[in-house]
Amino acid sequence: EGMALPQRIFPSEKISMDWQQRERPGAGLFNLGNTCYINVILQCLTYTPPLASYLLSYQHSQSCQQQGFCMMCTMEAHVRKVLCSSATAVLPGAVLRDLKFIGEEFEYGRQENAYEFLRCTLDAMHRACLSCHLDVSSQETTIVHQIFGGFMKSRVTCLSCQAVVDSYKAFLDVSLDIRAASSLTTVLEDCVTPKQLDQTECFRCSKCKKKAAASKKVTVHRAPRVLTLCLERADQWTGTKISKFVEYPEYLDLRPYMSDPAGEPLLCSLYAIVVHSGDTCLEGHFLCYAK
Repeated sequence: EGMALPQRIFPSEKISMDWQQRERPGAGLFNLGNTCYINVILQCLTYTPPLASYLLSYQHSQSCQQQGFCMMCTMEAHVRKVLCSSATAVLPGAVLRDLKFIGEEFEYGRQENAYEFLRCTLDAMHRACLSCHLDVSSQETTIVHQIFGGFMKSRVTCLSCQAVVDSYKAFLDVSLDIRAASSLTTVLEDCVTPKQLDQTECFRCSKCKKKAAASKKVTVHRAPRVLTLCLERADQWTGTKISKFVEYPEYLDLRPYMSDPAGEPLLCSLYAIVVHSGDTCLEGHFLCYAK
């Protein structure tokens, strides 16, 4: 509300959630020394059908106006190299060469976090799609946001007069606190359960015109085509790794966690997982599994 209708940078009807043709398993990626955090994310993105289909179509590179580094062109070349190569393994050389352009905090040869690399990669691809100055609503219609992007709804309810205030925020991924849960569904149920704001979060009700106790409920207002979840395994207080088992279904119904929980089931099919192996979050090895 109050925002101009967005320009459509990429038409949503052109996004295909299925492979345009059957693809055989592509080439593996060589680990060049502490580059596993890069390889696992590149592999998961390579086997994300709507993104791979778009990149294999050359739609971006044929109209790209970026000067110098372009993450979409880099990913297009990488996906084609992996899926079309006859080799058993290839070097992700272009990505490693331009690592500083993807995230200036990354240093070649040093162990890094795969989740942070994913976020930086998606942001870099998103920026590559913005050829001119656009308002916020238009920026969220790039191919990246149309595949990975959704909207969260935050509803704050005044516990004195029951007035509600809604706000919305775009997201490309969702980070989840797993300390008190044994399954993904219990984590999500806790996320959408209303919680009373603590005293440090001042809430002044616009209806009863006073500071009042309030509760807050967060739901998925618009689901992304591809849902990316991060199970937080680094304890925020001690920094130690949370190694507990968290059950995750192959098919997740997102509907109970939506703003409108009474609609048709919204099934998400699990197709890729990144796993960290190691005793602490500061060292170890990343593996990935993808359909």
